Amino acid sequence: MIRDKCFLIIFIFLAAVIALFLLVPLVQLFINVGPVKLLDALQEKEVYESIFLTLKSSFYAVLFVCVTGIPLAYLLARYDFWGKSFVESLLDVPVMVPHTAAGIALLVTFQNGEIGVFLKSIGLEFLDTTTGIMAAMMFLSAPFLINGAKEGFKKVDVKYEHMARTLGASRMSTFFSIVLPNARNDILNGALMMWSRGLGEFGAVVIIAYHPMIAPVLIYDRFTNFGLSYSAPVAASMILVSVSVFLAIRFVNNRF
Repeated sequence: MIRDKCFLIIFIFLAAVIALFLLVPLVQLFINVGPVKLLDALQEKEVYESIFLTLKSSFYAVLFVCVTGIPLAYLLARYDFWGKSFVESLLDVPVMVPHTAAGIALLVTFQNGEIGVFLKSIGLEFLDTTTGIMAAMMFLSAPFLINGAKEGFKKVDVKYEHMARTLGASRMSTFFSIVLPNARNDILNGALMMWSRGLGEFGAVVIIAYHPMIAPVLIYDRFTNFGLSYSAPVAASMILVSVSVFLAIRFVNNRF
């Protein structure tokens, strides 16, 4: 009995340490900034435009990966094929790659390489454009959505699909009416993780698109040029907006 209590006390203490480590810096940031500076920052055109650009770019990146990554996740969850392990390992590589290195790789590929030349010919520019920002965010955060969707599809019993097919449903209608709704929560959680990860992307974005400035780049720019007091309100503003949107989406998802 005493050993059980000691075990519980130790675990509570360790859990409190990591919880405080994650929470205290955020609370301290808002305390140091204060409500007046926070509101002033949110009213600055440069600040709210950079926050909106960050939210928009990450959202569009998520939409693109929903269209292209969800089919990939379904194939990985339902089928065994030669090279499957390699594909699954490849999906996790962007998470491990240094973000500045990823930015250089994207720049070489989409700006200077043969692919870049072709994309330019059809009007797609990546250097210092919103498209470049989306590409950087997508490259480094797509695995969160794809892996989340894959795990969601694995949880859906394949018997439901077979039953729908025997009743005359096509493979496409079975996917959209049976599989996708049942995997919705995992897909949405993966999408939220991807979106959240995209909001905080800096290293790759600053290489491929310093301008127009997303919020992380603006925070860095103000910190290097004007110091902590000038960059902290922008950081607090970005955290406040992104967390508010994140919690709102979570709330709506839990309600439905």
